Amino acid sequence: MAADSGKQALGIWMTTALVIGNMIGAGIFMMPAALAGFGGISILGWLVSAAGALVLARVFSALTKMVPNSHGGPYAFAKAGFGDYIGFLVAWGYWVSIWIANAAITIAFISAMSVFFPVFKTQSLIAVGASLATIWGLTWYNSLGVRSSGKMQVITTLLKLVPLVIIIIGGFFYFDAANFSPFNASDTTSLGAIAATGTLTFYSFLGFESATVPSDKVRDPKKTIPRATLWGTLITTAVYILSTVVIMGMIPAKELSVSAAPFADAMQIMSGKFGAGFVAAGVAIASFGALNGWIFIQSQVAEATARDRLFPGIFRKENRHGVPIWGMAIGSTLSSLVVLMNYTDGLVEQFRFMILLSTFCVLVPYLFASAAFVVLSLENSRRNRSRAGIFALGGLAFAFSLWAIYGAGESSVLWGFILLMLGTPVYVFLKWKNKSSQ
Repeated sequence: MAADSGKQALGIWMTTALVIGNMIGAGIFMMPAALAGFGGISILGWLVSAAGALVLARVFSALTKMVPNSHGGPYAFAKAGFGDYIGFLVAWGYWVSIWIANAAITIAFISAMSVFFPVFKTQSLIAVGASLATIWGLTWYNSLGVRSSGKMQVITTLLKLVPLVIIIIGGFFYFDAANFSPFNASDTTSLGAIAATGTLTFYSFLGFESATVPSDKVRDPKKTIPRATLWGTLITTAVYILSTVVIMGMIPAKELSVSAAPFADAMQIMSGKFGAGFVAAGVAIASFGALNGWIFIQSQVAEATARDRLFPGIFRKENRHGVPIWGMAIGSTLSSLVVLMNYTDGLVEQFRFMILLSTFCVLVPYLFASAAFVVLSLENSRRNRSRAGIFALGGLAFAFSLWAIYGAGESSVLWGFILLMLGTPVYVFLKWKNKSSQ
C-alpha cells in the first residue's frame, strides 16, 4: 500500500490520535497516587521525563525524514543504521513487547468495566470471555482497513481526554497549595527523588513513536509523521503534568498515596458519586483505545520486517483491505494466551514477569534509534558545524534511553536481554532459509 494512497491513508488527525491514544492508557489514572509519596517534587520528575520524551520524539521525527523507507519505525531506523541483525533484534523485541502489553491493557479494560459489571470481579470465567472478546473484536475491526483503525483511534482519544480535561479545569476550584508541603516528602535527596519519579513517569510516554511505524499507511509521511509525533507528545505531556498537579492540589498527600482511584476521588470531590463512574468509564475508554492502537501497530512492525524477509512471510500477507491479517491474528492469539495466564492459578507471577520483560524490550529500540540518528546524520552531513548539534541531540537521546533502561531494574534488563537473544536462532533460521531459496 502506498504512503500517499489518498482516502485510504492516515491523515494528520488520525496519526496524532494514534500517538496520543497509544501513550494515554489506564496507567495515567493511577500515577498521582504512585507519586504522592514523593510530594510536589514529583512534578520536576515529570518535567525531566517529558524533556527526555520530547528529545526522543525529535530524533524519531528526524529519522523519518532521513530513512527513505521508514515503514516499521524503530525497526527501519535500526536496520538503516546498523544492518539486518540489529534491525531484526529491535523488531523482535518490539513486537514481543506489544503483544505482551496488549494482554495487560485488556485486563486493565476489564478491571475498569467491572465497576459497571461487578460479575467480572467474581466470575473469572466471564472475565476471561470478556477479555478475549475484546481482543478479537478489535482485531476484527482493525482488519476492516487502516481508516477504520484511525477512526476508532480518533473517537476513543477524544473520549478519553474528556475526564482528564474536566479534572484539569474544574480541579483548580478545589486546589489547595498546602498539599504540596513538604515539597520533598520522600526519604531521599531532592536529586534522588527527581531521578526516581523521572524513571517512574517516563513509562507513561512509551508509545510516542507510534506514528513512525505505519509510515507507508500515512498520507505525506515526511511531513505528517514528524508533526504528529511532536504534537502528540506535547499534548500528552501537558495533560499528564496538569492533571497530576491538580489532583495533588485537591487531595492531601497521605490520602492520595493510598488511593486506589485518584482520578475517581478527585471527580467525587467535584461531583459526588457520579464522578467515580464517570472516571471509570474514562479508564475503560483509555484502555480500549490504547488496545485498538497497539493491535494496529503490532501488525505493522511485523509486516515491515517480513517484507525484508527477516520475519516469516505469513506476516506480510494482506487481506483485500490492505491489512496484514495473519500477522494481526498471530499477535492477538499470543496476547490471548498471556491473558489466560493472568486468570490461571500458578501463572499470575509469570504474567507479571512477562510484563516486566516487555518494558525492557520496548526501551531497546529507543537506544538503537538514538545511535542510528547519529550514524545516519553524520553520513548525510557535509557541514562540520552541524556535527556538534548531531552529537548533542543524539547523545541526549541515547543517554536518556540508557537511563530509562537502568531504571527498569536489574531483573527486567537481565531477562529482557535473554528474551532478545532468544530471537537470534529465529534470525539464523530465516537467513538460512532465504539463502537456500535463492
